[in-house]
Amino acid sequence: MSNKTSHDSDVSFIRALAELLRANELTELQVKRDYGENDSLNVRVSRHSQIVQQVSMAPAAQMAAPMATPMAMPAAETVAGSGDPAAHPGAVTSPMVGTVYLCPEPGAAPFVTVGQTVKEGDTLLIIEAMKTMNQIPAPRAGTIRRIVIEDGAPVEYGAPLMIIE
Repeated sequence: MSNKTSHDSDVSFIRALAELLRANELTELQVKRDYGENDSLNVRVSRHSQIVQQVSMAPAAQMAAPMATPMAMPAAETVAGSGDPAAHPGAVTSPMVGTVYLCPEPGAAPFVTVGQTVKEGDTLLIIEAMKTMNQIPAPRAGTIRRIVIEDGAPVEYGAPLMIIE
């Protein structure tokens, strides 16, 4: 096998591992691939999950505030509440890094509002990652008690998005 073909195959293999990592919500995956004597590929794919609510979300909320539209929820409904939202048993956390959109398109009604009842699988919001719009479904049925994130805000993997009880 030529070096270029081997390199392309290795890149495809690494991409497949990264997709496996994301699809199964793993944080780390390590594989050693032996091609023959003195020829192997050792790959470790990992992603770090940092839930730093105060640091990562505060600047995003400040940046999103001037762009708020009349359709946005009042601040009291979206950020009110006590305690760390990530520790709440009904917390829905982000499965990826990206930009959150609470509405299907600018000016449209939001997917969900505080007090609304949702069924498992209902779309809660969209996270744009690498120019791809990813619909985030409700992991369980319940009532939206709190929306933690602002529309248009950046989000980290594992950061709380909303509370469903």
